[in-house]
Amino acid sequence: MRIKFESGEQRSFLKKVLFNSNCPSLRAFLQFGFDIPYSTLKNYYSEKRLLPEKLFYDLCAFSKINPSELKVLFVDEHWGQIKGGKVSKRMKKNN
Repeated sequence: MRIKFESGEQRSFLKKVLFNSNCPSLRAFLQFGFDIPYSTLKNYYSEKRLLPEKLFYDLCAFSKINPSELKVLFVDEHWGQIKGGKVSKRMKKNN
């Protein structure tokens, strides 16, 4: 499962995680042992990718944020691929 926030909320969630963990930057956050490449973390921060469910709960536990207080939507793991396939199908049909 993936976690979908409203527009701008994923960035504010990650800012709150950084603030609660007393980190000045995303790069400094990697010192806490999360096995995430920096580029992937940047993509989560810029909202280009949805957060995986496990990472979301790990970040909530690490920064002491109650996940039930956040307005999130749980979407299927292949949500983007399904959405992209439907768009592609329409484009081929119109040509």
